[in-house]
Amino acid sequence: MEALVVGLTIFVLAVFVGFEIITKVPPTLHTPLMSGSNAISGITIVGALVAAGMHQDDDLAKWFGFLATILATINVVGGFWVTNRMLAMFRRKD
Repeated sequence: MEALVVGLTIFVLAVFVGFEIITKVPPTLHTPLMSGSNAISGITIVGALVAAGMHQDDDLAKWFGFLATILATINVVGGFWVTNRMLAMFRRKD
């Protein structure tokens, strides 16, 4: 039970800090920062896969790891999609 409280506390603090950081970034920097955050999201995918496979007898940890893997993958794909659109704006039109 104590581990659950610690885990939820870390999660809530991470959500709060992430929200505060993102809202303080000017709109002109969002796309470059998103393309740079793809590497961090790749690390998140690895961590989520480890979390999903670490606890063999805990179904809740497996589901949270699976959910984290799905959400991090969506973040990586969306980041590459936005970066590709941003780079297309700078290509020469023939």
